[in-house]
Amino acid sequence: MKDRNPCRRRSALAGFFDNMPRRDDEADVLVLSALWNIAMTRPDDPELPSLGALRCMSLLIAKAVADPAWLRCHQNVYIPYYAAHVLGSYTIRLPELAALAVDAGAVQPLLDLLRGSITWVEQRVAVRALGHLASYDVTFPAVARRREEVVELAMRAASTCLARVHSELVAAEPGDRVEYHRDLLTRGLGGPEAEVRRAEEWASQLQCWSLYLLCCLAHRDTPCRRLILRREAGFVRELSGMWGGLANGDSPAGVGLMRILCRSAEGRAAVARSAEAMESLCNLARSSDDWQYMGVDCLLLLLDDRKTRRVALEIAAPCLVDLAELETLGARKRIGDAITTTLLLDYDATKMAGETAAERAIKFLWELKVERKNRESRMSEEEIAARSLLSSSKKRRGNKEFRSGSVEAAVVRYGEALEVCPVRSRKERVVLYSNRAQCWVLMREADAAISDATRALALARPANRHARSLWRRAQAYDMKRMAKESLLDTIMFVNVLMTEKKKKKQQQQQQWRSNYDCNAITIPYYAARMINKQMNAAGLFAGLADDTNKKKKTMNCPSPSSSTSGCGGLLAIEEEAWLGRRGSIKGFNHTVKWLLVNEELS
Repeated sequence: MKDRNPCRRRSALAGFFDNMPRRDDEADVLVLSALWNIAMTRPDDPELPSLGALRCMSLLIAKAVADPAWLRCHQNVYIPYYAAHVLGSYTIRLPELAALAVDAGAVQPLLDLLRGSITWVEQRVAVRALGHLASYDVTFPAVARRREEVVELAMRAASTCLARVHSELVAAEPGDRVEYHRDLLTRGLGGPEAEVRRAEEWASQLQCWSLYLLCCLAHRDTPCRRLILRREAGFVRELSGMWGGLANGDSPAGVGLMRILCRSAEGRAAVARSAEAMESLCNLARSSDDWQYMGVDCLLLLLDDRKTRRVALEIAAPCLVDLAELETLGARKRIGDAITTTLLLDYDATKMAGETAAERAIKFLWELKVERKNRESRMSEEEIAARSLLSSSKKRRGNKEFRSGSVEAAVVRYGEALEVCPVRSRKERVVLYSNRAQCWVLMREADAAISDATRALALARPANRHARSLWRRAQAYDMKRMAKESLLDTIMFVNVLMTEKKKKKQQQQQQWRSNYDCNAITIPYYAARMINKQMNAAGLFAGLADDTNKKKKTMNCPSPSSSTSGCGGLLAIEEEAWLGRRGSIKGFNHTVKWLLVNEELS
């Protein structure tokens, strides 16, 4: 490769790649390691792929699968992993290189690895490469020709990978783990605990990349979508629990595939028949997850379909009503209006007896978005001001009742204040909903607290950035043992809190010309304790781990010995400081890593 003569270099490299699969040299693993590094750093460089590197990788994988004796020689056991990784890296961006991989016969060897012919480590990089090939128009037919096999293998990998990784590595004693797995996971750095953390990340990637492959197939090919739905009773239910974990926050995981399925009539019918899937979509829609909008999209698709509307309405209406005043989620605009239009479709007040939770929710939405707005539009400014003053008076009485310990009476006062508070007084309604949510938390009425906190967060601008409401909903989710939702709300709460504290310190620094570090911001102890508790409960292996595995958790916070739900008093009810801008820390991984290394948790 260092030869300055391009013709001689290209000829030598082509000959090397042609000969490599036929020879047996203990230095081959070093060559593959170097190619892996080149492909990772220069995935758009066509020189090596055009000289036969991709065909060489395909033949090496086929040789490893067909000849176990060769695989055990020297350090050849590393070769199929590196070879599949090289294929995945060179096909990640350019369809031209993906076409070269297909012409080189890469699909069948990758399918052999996805089948589990070697181990889950090779499965992970094989499904990554196949996902890339399935994402391009030019190479999709090569994958779709084996649709039945690909769909079955990808579904099996997504469903079983967590249990497999847990049993083969996480639950195993360090001395019993496969040696080359340990080397690939940590490169010899960090010890057994680092191996467990890395294995969780890789298991998440294996599951999410398997789901991405299924998404590509289901989106482009109706027969593939039907193959996925063939196992609807089990797989759609399993999809609702596949969230990718904090280690892979860039992937929508199960909900991404669920949204694609909801775009077809048979897919909507399958999702509507699964109570677990419907419940998971409602929980996602009322969460701080980056993929919240996908949960809302799925529910709206189900409600727009006449065949699934009745079933979906009973479950989704109480959840979506809480989001009816949501303005934007990222780049999506007027989400609340879309929810209102869908829920009030064919609304007839005379037929709404208000006997079910869905009927009561829709009736409330009609009164709020139609009747109250119409009444207030006819009021003069003096009447609106008078209602605002009355609302403020009732809120102050509610605050007084709360501080005196009469929480039930405070709930009544806040409810009265909400009834007279003008709909246009958004900031005041945020405070009222949030304050009432705090009362519900103290009364241990988790569902009511989640509903009111969600309404406050939907009214906040930007959405989901009201610190106190996030914390109160996190506590309510904790009461219901919904660890993932509580964890995401707590992390978002910390993000907002850190942003606000940093902003205030910067203002003080400019005002007083101080020289202290604005980044030295401590996280509240109660929030760190909640995160520690929910990280243990919401981890990918939480349902698989037994008591002996709990000591392997490496979170450096004190272990919670009692419920954190009583921490609400740490944030007393008072007039809320308006959070005027979106948190500067993007994503959840950054905050979790920050917590792991910060020494000022208390």
